[in-house]
Amino acid sequence: MTTLHTIVLVVHVLIGAMIVALVLLQRGKGADAGAAFGAGASGTVFGAKGSANFLSRSTAALATLFFCTSLGLAYLGTQRKAPESLLDSVVPAAVAPVATPTAGAPDGQTPAGQTPAGQAPVGALPQLPSIPPAGSGTGEAGGQPAR
Repeated sequence: MTTLHTIVLVVHVLIGAMIVALVLLQRGKGADAGAAFGAGASGTVFGAKGSANFLSRSTAALATLFFCTSLGLAYLGTQRKAPESLLDSVVPAAVAPVATPTAGAPDGQTPAGQTPAGQAPVGALPQLPSIPPAGSGTGEAGGQPAR
């Protein structure tokens, strides 16, 4: 993310927060009816008519700025370079050479004491414990399966 993109994004978020605050400060259309029935302090901060003018014009100005920063972020987002794929940057590993039979052994056979390429010698792998077949009675009393 470039510095300009970060600055426009921060300004965009701040403008959005200010719009929310201004909208919450404004009176609804039903507030005038409440003032007629005795809720007298409904417009005393900015005067009787001043609050509607000031708050609505401020909201309109911030909404215009919000729209402009949205367009600016959309433009800056399209100008960024696409990330390179990690798969394209990986160098393929060297291929291991294939073992060929030695000169003294017949074709397809390996000399005694040697194992073919890619195979482990017999007995080199660990043996897994044998599992008794199901129903052999090792887990049940009396050798009978549970019913």
